[in-house]
Amino acid sequence: MQNDHSEAVAGDPEYLRLHQEHRDHEERLLALAHKARLSEDEELEEKRLKKEKLALKDRMEAIARSYREGVTH
Repeated sequence: MQNDHSEAVAGDPEYLRLHQEHRDHEERLLALAHKARLSEDEELEEKRLKKEKLALKDRMEAIARSYREGVTH
């Protein structure tokens, strides 16, 4: 039964969009982490990306939870 929910979540357009955005944020954060020194703007960007990434993860988890509970969003 869990597989059915996983497949449903994986096919959810909003979940897929959020997942891609989460990956994009992760890639940018990794690029920033590899820099020896961040500019002030890059430090602000890093903080913003971390907050946004967490919000994306929270929304993805809410969607997955709604599928587990049998509720559509």
